[in-house]
Amino acid sequence: MIDTTQQPYDVLVVGGSGVDTIVRVDELVIPAGDVALVPPVRDYVAHTGTGAALGFHALGRRTQFIDYLGDDLQGTQVRERFAAAGVDLDTLPAPNGTPRSVNLVDARGRRFSFYDGRHPDDLLMPLDFALAHATRARHVHLSRSGFTRELVGELAERDIPTSTDLHAWDGIAPDALPWALGCDTVFLSAASAGERTGDVMRMILDEGRARLVVATDGERGAYVLDAAASGTVTHHPAVVPPLPVVDSNGAGDAFVTAFLHSRLDGAPLDSCVLAGLVSGAFACTQYGTHERQITAAELAAAVSELNGLSPAAPAGWRWS
Repeated sequence: MIDTTQQPYDVLVVGGSGVDTIVRVDELVIPAGDVALVPPVRDYVAHTGTGAALGFHALGRRTQFIDYLGDDLQGTQVRERFAAAGVDLDTLPAPNGTPRSVNLVDARGRRFSFYDGRHPDDLLMPLDFALAHATRARHVHLSRSGFTRELVGELAERDIPTSTDLHAWDGIAPDALPWALGCDTVFLSAASAGERTGDVMRMILDEGRARLVVATDGERGAYVLDAAASGTVTHHPAVVPPLPVVDSNGAGDAFVTAFLHSRLDGAPLDSCVLAGLVSGAFACTQYGTHERQITAAELAAAVSELNGLSPAAPAGWRWS
């Protein structure tokens, strides 16, 4: 039951929860033979919506998360994690259970994911349920879950600011277009679009609703296309984390949350990008997926140090 008397949210996150099973390997290749010994295989409450909701919450934002969850072990794990973190969660029963993935992570922290989204293709989130939450939100972040596709247009009609992260999209597959062309701020990964990344970003700006498109590119940093600026794609180099990179799971979600957190504060675009890069680097120094998010104080200290505005921060804020 939705309590409409509650305080409004800074951010509503829609869709994208699940559980990652992480297998640590030397390389992202299948070795010869039929068995390989690996370090302990662990399950983590994960996926993009989880990362966004927990990330915004850690940064001090009033956050609500809504999604489909199964009546299964993985659904219980998700519910317990959000309850422990103190993040508001409202769910509908997932007909095929809670999404899962098996992620291989190599010695350099790079990952490859076998994703089991499992939601039926015709599943749609009821608009009355979603809009009861969305109309109380300052900003809505939509995962690229099929069941949010109708909600994109409904939010645009109501002028509710939206964002989405298309991370694994190659820039061609038409199934991502409702989000790519219907959201106000679009994030994607250069890993799949490759050399076409700039063209894909310009297509989103030219043909869609977005006025800002950001493509993350791992250790190479990020690319930004802002309609309010020169209209050219600008490159921002990555920051070097002060601890070794151990796991890149969740780095893109961490970038998005810190970027949008700064954007909601009205920070200049370059400051938003730097905040995202710091947060993404932070995530890469943590084992697992979304096990620890950067806080607002840690983010501010890191950004201040990188900008040369303060001496090296004390060990307490370091990425540990």
